[in-house]
Amino acid sequence: MTAPAPATICPLPVALLPASPPGPEKLAYSLTLPAAPTSVAIARAAVRTVLHMHGLRDATDAVVQVMSELTSCACRFTTADDIYVSLRYRDGALRVIVYDAHPRHSHPRLSAACDARRRATLRVLACVVRACRGDWGFDAAREPGGGTRLWAVLPRSGARAYGLPGEHMNG
Repeated sequence: MTAPAPATICPLPVALLPASPPGPEKLAYSLTLPAAPTSVAIARAAVRTVLHMHGLRDATDAVVQVMSELTSCACRFTTADDIYVSLRYRDGALRVIVYDAHPRHSHPRLSAACDARRRATLRVLACVVRACRGDWGFDAAREPGGGTRLWAVLPRSGARAYGLPGEHMNG
């Protein structure tokens, strides 16, 4: 039987820290960013770094483009000073989620017009996700405060093949 670890060790001894680099299964990051055009570049740089650190370098082009499109759209539509972005790897797929404070409209015609503007803003995203054989969408945020949740799911295999010469994926 081993002795229980002390309850309060501050800071943790270096020997207790993980020695190997994180793998894909540990990828789970989120950021709150200002709702500003410069945040799109920050989100791209963060995603690139995180993917490389987690051994997902082969999916970088597709995921960076998706994060860029979703972040740009959220910055354009939000009614708040900031947006929230999330990147996760689960079940062989990369999941990008962005929240903005733009409320979903209750009036059907206003809602349809706003959704059409958002879809038009996300045309490039739709092409990237289709090429990766993924899925995307937007809906009301379930979190307190409401707003809109934009999301895309890219299977790693599709993200890996995205942009490769000779790889033509029909969608």
